[in-house]
Amino acid sequence: MNSGNIAAFFKKYTMVIVLVAVLILFYYTTNGSILFPQNINNLISQNAYVVVLAVGMLMCILTGGNIDLSVGSVVCFAGAIGGVVMDKHINPWVAVLIMIAIGILVGIWHGFWIAYINVPPFIATLSGMYIFRGLSNVVLQGMTVTISNESYLKAFGGGADCYIPDFIGSGDGLNITCMLAGGLGVIAFIVITIMGRINSQKRGYETTPLLGTIVKVGIISAVAMWVTYKLSQYKGIPTALIWILIVVLVYGYVTQKTKIGRYHYAVGGNKKASQLSGINVKNIFFFAYVNMGLLAALAGILTIARQSNAQPTFGQGYEMDAIGACFIGGASAYGGIGTVPGVIIGALLMGVINQGMSIMGIDANYQKVVKGLVLLIAVIFDVMSKKQKK
Repeated sequence: MNSGNIAAFFKKYTMVIVLVAVLILFYYTTNGSILFPQNINNLISQNAYVVVLAVGMLMCILTGGNIDLSVGSVVCFAGAIGGVVMDKHINPWVAVLIMIAIGILVGIWHGFWIAYINVPPFIATLSGMYIFRGLSNVVLQGMTVTISNESYLKAFGGGADCYIPDFIGSGDGLNITCMLAGGLGVIAFIVITIMGRINSQKRGYETTPLLGTIVKVGIISAVAMWVTYKLSQYKGIPTALIWILIVVLVYGYVTQKTKIGRYHYAVGGNKKASQLSGINVKNIFFFAYVNMGLLAALAGILTIARQSNAQPTFGQGYEMDAIGACFIGGASAYGGIGTVPGVIIGALLMGVINQGMSIMGIDANYQKVVKGLVLLIAVIFDVMSKKQKK
């Protein structure tokens, strides 16, 4: 491997390397407790909302570095509506549909002003941040609404039993269903990778060297099975992980395999050229913000389930977590660059920093300082890369 390939490798996997380094650091500073099965489970459950919001935020950022500042308030507003509806003993699945509808309507509201009236996204969503935070307080009347419906809590990651049952039966302290699911997932990943490589070669597309593909697939498969093993040692698969996987798989496919996904990259790369090539740029902006509203509602559903209540303070700072996960995960501040796997790495890195420092007993304010510095470094890296290309 020549120096150019080595440089390209480190540039492509910078944040993965950083994530591994941070994990090793906290492993030694916490005497290994950060990798205990329960802590890995908590890392997934506590950061489910970050992944969901960050995937939606990525779609906005791709259009040209645009963001949505209202998502934390929308999470709170959707959760508040759902909490009040369930408090009136209405079917929880009806409440879920209402929350999803609320998120989509909020997305339509923002998308209309941004896409068709040309209000800057920063201003439109800043306005939404205040509006929906205020409406959340109005709906809840400044009170906390407790959510006690067991089926809702189990389905969306709340309560003590929010895990996929071990249908096969326990085996020597391991959740066999969890292990089987992880193994099948790894097999599916390997088969999809092989089929994708074969199809690319048949169409004459350039592919990565076979050895590189084997190493990459091997590492990802090993990590996936290790995480599966750790989860199986505690209670198995948390239901929050199922929702994360659904969002990641759906949007990974949308961004890489569909026209509308490619159009987001095109608009962010060169808006004028996209217009000249026949892409309806207004519709792309509209879609990005409607989609953000939808995922903010899902994050609201997960948040009130995990907390088992709805409060007017929920969602504060969520927009910054989502934005930070995107930029740390490799999304460009200028738009047109970013991937769903990168977003996951960014969310995991922030989650590991939070959890590691919490286990060490470090003040929450210093945690914010560290996250801010990591975000700044990630953006500086993006800016410097752009200058080198020019």
